[in-house]
Amino acid sequence: MATLADVARRAGVSPATASRIINGSSKPVTEALRERVLAAVEELQYVPNAHAQLLARSHRSAVGVVVHDVSDPYFAEITRGLQRVATENERLVIICNSYRDPEKELQYVELLRAHQVAAIVLAGSGYHDEKFTETMNSKLRAYESTGGRAVVIGRHDHAGDAVVPDNEMGGYLLGAELYALGHTEIGVVAGPKLLTTTTDRIAGLRRAAREHGQKLPARRVAYGDFDRDGGASAAATLLDAAPEITAIAALNDPMAIGVLALLRARGIDVPGQISVTGFDDMPVARDVTPALTTVRLPLADMGARAMTLALQEPVDGREPRIEEVGAELVRRESTGPLPR
Repeated sequence: MATLADVARRAGVSPATASRIINGSSKPVTEALRERVLAAVEELQYVPNAHAQLLARSHRSAVGVVVHDVSDPYFAEITRGLQRVATENERLVIICNSYRDPEKELQYVELLRAHQVAAIVLAGSGYHDEKFTETMNSKLRAYESTGGRAVVIGRHDHAGDAVVPDNEMGGYLLGAELYALGHTEIGVVAGPKLLTTTTDRIAGLRRAAREHGQKLPARRVAYGDFDRDGGASAAATLLDAAPEITAIAALNDPMAIGVLALLRARGIDVPGQISVTGFDDMPVARDVTPALTTVRLPLADMGARAMTLALQEPVDGREPRIEEVGAELVRRESTGPLPR
């Protein structure tokens, strides 16, 4: 494999001059020297060192993205939007999976800062954890003080640019739909209590309950992991604790699919006996049987908007930009009127 020294010898220049030309240094060189060095690079099939390029250039080229789990369809769609905008701007995206571990998120922010990425996007939910929030904000402020850009997706207690989906309204839309269908005994299959996404969606459901003169007692809310198995497990807990329920609102689509599987295993008809809703409108939501009533969030667009904010040049003294994203109810076959 050719080295920088090989390129310099072939071009008849010093290694320092070859390095400046290859790594895009702003220090001027003659066009003749530039052509000789680039020709040597081509002849020798030399591959530059990415870290050396980063040090030599006046701008950073990579963007770090911290997600809870890229295998989760929610984050896969957001990441698709992030990567589309990054590719259009010739940026490398470094994806970090935290698996909803706050300590891992802190570690990844430090690691991405050490790699001098141009921006960091936190694409997962915020946490109800004051110590974590204080530590994360401290790390992000230190990163931003060096010229880095930080953008969050979701509700975080960070004073910076953000793309915020209206999870509370989405929960309200689901609740209002189920109450309008005549359901009063509604159960909730929720994600982890620590996440702001979970509490915001439940808050919307509780608002709908109040407006319809109903209550959503704690025994009709079961918590689990934001995935298919978590949904099935939480649904089993919920049905055992509150067998009177006639509708289940799952707080994301993978959990709703787990709910459908559990009900099918118990011989419970959907929506004949129990109506089921999801949240997010994953592509699979329309393909399961019965097709899933859910709340649609424009996930890929959320990712694209976050990356666009991350790549824009900061303006001193301006207020943080908060882009709110609306929620939309999508009616399908998994919900129906209160059984008679």
